[in-house]
Amino acid sequence: MVRKALLVCGILSSLLYIVMNIFVPLQWEAYSLTSQTVSELSAIGAPTRPLWVPLGIAYTLLVAAFGLGVWKSAGRSWSLHVLGGLLIASGIVGLGWPPMHQRDALAVGGGTLTDILHIVWTAVTVLLFMLEIGFGAAAFGKRFRVYSFATMVILVAFGILTGLDAPGVSANLPTPLIGVWERIQIGAFMLWIIVLAFTLLFGAAIHAEQSFVADLRKSAPA
Repeated sequence: MVRKALLVCGILSSLLYIVMNIFVPLQWEAYSLTSQTVSELSAIGAPTRPLWVPLGIAYTLLVAAFGLGVWKSAGRSWSLHVLGGLLIASGIVGLGWPPMHQRDALAVGGGTLTDILHIVWTAVTVLLFMLEIGFGAAAFGKRFRVYSFATMVILVAFGILTGLDAPGVSANLPTPLIGVWERIQIGAFMLWIIVLAFTLLFGAAIHAEQSFVADLRKSAPA
């Protein structure tokens, strides 16, 4: 029961983050879901920061709890052990996320060390996302691997689009779709976490390494 409760935390974490991205922006009349990034909701001086931060802490704790649930579900699966560890690491990293400054402050040179660290934390988080999906893909059967690969493609494609618009944030220039690109990435990953949690809860993924090795042997030349 404890293991299942921890796995449910994965579903709750994704649902919470989705709700945060719907509810919190409503508290800032000037905020645009399409043209502003998620990080701007927790930016220094943003009216939504006092609400976003405690909700963000709750989200990261749920992710860490889910990671522990994945670890407990791993059995002899080395890839699930690694995945669980990565999810726990994601929770720890998320607890210390440095905030950025608002666009108008950045545009006049008001950025500080915290803005640089914010970019570093973002890069580390994206790397953790990709590693988590990769080890998750190795832990299950072919269908889950294909789904995981498709998720990685979405993250990379829309990550590039987000990156192309990112300089406009610090320069306080129009970024009409950066919020859309970023939220597609987030939505794809949150959905992957939900699918992973349900897969582990209902035992749909059976002895992933054996399946993975079997597929490799089939594709290997005679």
